[in-house]
Amino acid sequence: MIGQIFIGLIAALHLYILVLEMFLWDKPAGLKAFANSPEKAKITKVMAQNQGLYNGFLAAGLLWSLCAPASYALALGNFFLACVLIAGIYGGITASKKILYIQAVPACLALILLNLHV
Repeated sequence: MIGQIFIGLIAALHLYILVLEMFLWDKPAGLKAFANSPEKAKITKVMAQNQGLYNGFLAAGLLWSLCAPASYALALGNFFLACVLIAGIYGGITASKKILYIQAVPACLALILLNLHV
């Protein structure tokens, strides 16, 4: 149950990131969240929208794992949490260490909790 709650929270986080990247990238909330200037946001807007879409796919997969039959819900949860973990590690290495704590650490914790069946 706790693992599923974490999955739901991580899915909500990725939906929030989707909104920031796809719709608010060049607005005050997006500029602040990603420490961008209006000029940089204008240049990178299409790239950010693409990233936002991928975050939406991660959220959709996590939500699917919560609604799926028990026979494959665990496999779905593990797969999509592993995707989030890998994306968080890569982002932490290449973009900002902050991503490790926002994305990778919660995904790792959720993976552990999910597989301990708590």
